[in-house]
Amino acid sequence: MDRLLELGPEFWAAAGETLYMVALTMLFGGAGGFLLGIGLYATRRGGLLPNSVVNNVLNVVINFFRPIPFIIFIAAVQPLTRAVIGVGIGTDAAIFALSLAAAFAIGRIVEQNLLTVRPGVIEAARSMGAGPLRILGTVVVPEALGPLILGYTFIVIAVIDMSAMAGLIGGGGLGYFAQLYGFRQFEPVVTWAAVLLIVVFVQVVQYVGNWLARRVLRR
Repeated sequence: MDRLLELGPEFWAAAGETLYMVALTMLFGGAGGFLLGIGLYATRRGGLLPNSVVNNVLNVVINFFRPIPFIIFIAAVQPLTRAVIGVGIGTDAAIFALSLAAAFAIGRIVEQNLLTVRPGVIEAARSMGAGPLRILGTVVVPEALGPLILGYTFIVIAVIDMSAMAGLIGGGGLGYFAQLYGFRQFEPVVTWAAVLLIVVFVQVVQYVGNWLARRVLRR
């Protein structure tokens, strides 16, 4: 316990780094994944903007990258990371890798949730003269908003989990803190302090996500 008290500043700095990585990952990866999901949904056969070529390309890309374990994904995208942001290690590099991984997962979740919208609702909008983009923005997404919130909640928790591996490329965060000051120095109290704070983050995210989804579904 004394060692944990000594490491107090580093502990809270690591917590801040974790929140920073998760927030930016969800900003970039969340937006990219949403666009991927919209593309998958709209271009599928019988969709609002059917296009088999675009749909097949999106499916192949997502199905190729999504199953790769994140610890391998970090190493695999390092050349791309260096080309885009100039460095292959550090917090920014970790955010880039996290954003890519999150986008592919979110794309599939968004598509699956949009498919739950009843066809009759879409046909009613079409009969009133609404175009594909208007239907997407004013009918499909609002109708699927509750499930989308739960899907994004799941991804936020997954990103918190993945951020713990960002320490492998010097990304910092609670995972790196637990590995450096807990595991390597044989300080189980330090390790468990990091674990418990990660659990707290997850519980808060799940609670807020469930609360928002309930509010939307009761409209």
